Amino acid sequence: MITVTEATASAGALQRLSDEGVSIWLDDLSRRRIESGNLAGLVATRNVVGVTTNPSIFQAAIGSGEGYEEQLADLAVRGVTVDEAVRMMTTADVRAAADVLRPVYEASGGRDGRVSIEVDPRLAHDTAATVAEARQLAWLVDRPNVMIKIPATKAGLPAITEVIGAGISVNVTLIFSLERYREVMDAYLAGLEKAQAAGLDLSAVHSVASFFVSRVDAEIDKRLTLLGTDEALALKGRAALANARLAYEAYEQVFAGPRWQALGGARANRQRPLWASTGVKDPAYKDTLYVDELVAPGTVNTMPEATLNAVADHGDVQGDTVSGSYAQARADLAAVERLGISYDEVVRQLEDEGVAKFEVAWQDLLDAVTKSLNSKGVDAE
Repeated sequence: MITVTEATASAGALQRLSDEGVSIWLDDLSRRRIESGNLAGLVATRNVVGVTTNPSIFQAAIGSGEGYEEQLADLAVRGVTVDEAVRMMTTADVRAAADVLRPVYEASGGRDGRVSIEVDPRLAHDTAATVAEARQLAWLVDRPNVMIKIPATKAGLPAITEVIGAGISVNVTLIFSLERYREVMDAYLAGLEKAQAAGLDLSAVHSVASFFVSRVDAEIDKRLTLLGTDEALALKGRAALANARLAYEAYEQVFAGPRWQALGGARANRQRPLWASTGVKDPAYKDTLYVDELVAPGTVNTMPEATLNAVADHGDVQGDTVSGSYAQARADLAAVERLGISYDEVVRQLEDEGVAKFEVAWQDLLDAVTKSLNSKGVDAE
């Protein structure tokens, strides 16, 4: 549990971040975190106003078995399939977390207090199955502050439109490229238009677009290091910030255009950019880099707990570090391209790897739950 002393120490940088219009969401969830009161403590003392999950997070939480023994035993007695068991456990955690965040949801008018759960990653390239899964997850969790995560694959784009059009709030995940991000915003606007045509209340529909950050540097830095020239090495650690900042420029442009104005007049909500993958992967970089340097109003930064703690301890929040940085951002990405590193190739690779990593994590989770169910005398097929 968080002590009063820790709460006082953390107030500075985290509060400044909130004051700048950045919503702090925790990129982690487990039953132990909920039942111990840790999540409620982070909400009360560390400005956490949302939670994101993904297959890797659930694999780590449920794979350990801690806190899930009783439910696993009940599921085994019922003879459920492993897929059903996993969904019952993950939706139970998200439902409980949504209840913890419900006061934040109410106080923010639905803007924050959100808990995200992802569609089965094996459906990432199947539009119809993704839409059906999203509807099912929204029904299973049965909380107004749930957000369904849909990957920004080509098949995911029309699914986003359909799910938003049904009045279900969506967290679009695994966005790496500026082109794909514009397609995501277009899919969201199309969904709002569909919802409006169906007579739904647009003010009740919310969305975030999860733009991944650190993985861009990890891949481009690796290629810059292989080149090894002074020019190449000087560009390390700059591509991810440049990419994210140009995404914010695209956000400003789209949500100032005439198409948005018509929807905004109908009380629709902007789809906020969410900075994901903000844990620094290179120990040579400051561990709060992707927080300090991505401060902009109307954004979300979802942080693993280690990053949240680092920001609380020594974050350097000095106001908006995104607006007005676009010329330099374009110059940085252009400099990388001139060295023969293809931006399009990198972001395509990262999307493919992102989907694949979540598929592997999901399969590992299924295998762990299968083992647990079988150990209780049930053949989990």
